[in-house]
Amino acid sequence: MSGSHERWLEENRAFWDERVPIHLRSGFYDVVGFRAGRDPLPPFEIEEVGEVAGKDLLHLQCHFGLDTLSWARRGARVVGLDFSPPAVEAARSLAADTGLEAEFVCANVYEAAEALPGRSFDVVYTGTGALDWLPDLGRWAEAIAGLLRPGGFLYLAEFHPVTWIFADEDLTVRYDYFRKEGVVSDEPGTYANPDAETSHDRTHEWNHPLGEVITAIIEAGLRLEMLNEHDHTLFRRWPFLVETEPGVYRLPEGMPSLPLMYSLRAGKPATAPASRPT
Repeated sequence: MSGSHERWLEENRAFWDERVPIHLRSGFYDVVGFRAGRDPLPPFEIEEVGEVAGKDLLHLQCHFGLDTLSWARRGARVVGLDFSPPAVEAARSLAADTGLEAEFVCANVYEAAEALPGRSFDVVYTGTGALDWLPDLGRWAEAIAGLLRPGGFLYLAEFHPVTWIFADEDLTVRYDYFRKEGVVSDEPGTYANPDAETSHDRTHEWNHPLGEVITAIIEAGLRLEMLNEHDHTLFRRWPFLVETEPGVYRLPEGMPSLPLMYSLRAGKPATAPASRPT
């Protein structure tokens, strides 16, 4: 890994390390509600992933494990992986406090196979707000393919990359959809608490067009089984969005609809493809 790669990785890790305790206390994550039985998983994810009881599920970039533990509550044998030591420590503590069976591993997502030697999973799950922290989706998809059992599948839910082209205040097109360079930001606070005092604020992010995501998955040997685009998002991306139900935001009635999120499922073939006759 080059020096420039180490820099983005270390600065992003410092950003997330600092925000773990802020997120644990925030109403956005509502850990108190989770302890009392609240399920933070969006209904469409539960429906699209399907039954997980008795399955081995790996959650990549799991933060402090709230969604990971939600899959455990649904009967999955779960492993969560994240590159932030404070996040992994908090996830292990939350699992112990709630009595949920879970394993949490601290590693860079690109090194997931090395961190889980000899392990394989029925489901590899990646939740929202994960892909933009990764510069290389080819390596990401290859890591996932190597961790899936034959017949297993990747499930990904993400914020739609088209939302990156707009300004933060309105739907003025401000940025290129096909940006190849990363975006460096230096904004204090966090989406879970914009007023929080923070000092590690420099981040590196990358917008990945939908075609890039799908191509990386296919080139890694997975077969696309489902792709859905959604007209809602999970936070107030623009100030004029309407909260149509708790934690679900849509464009106001009368405005043209836009895809604000997408989800996909891609399977690993149960058997190797037959060779072509010569």
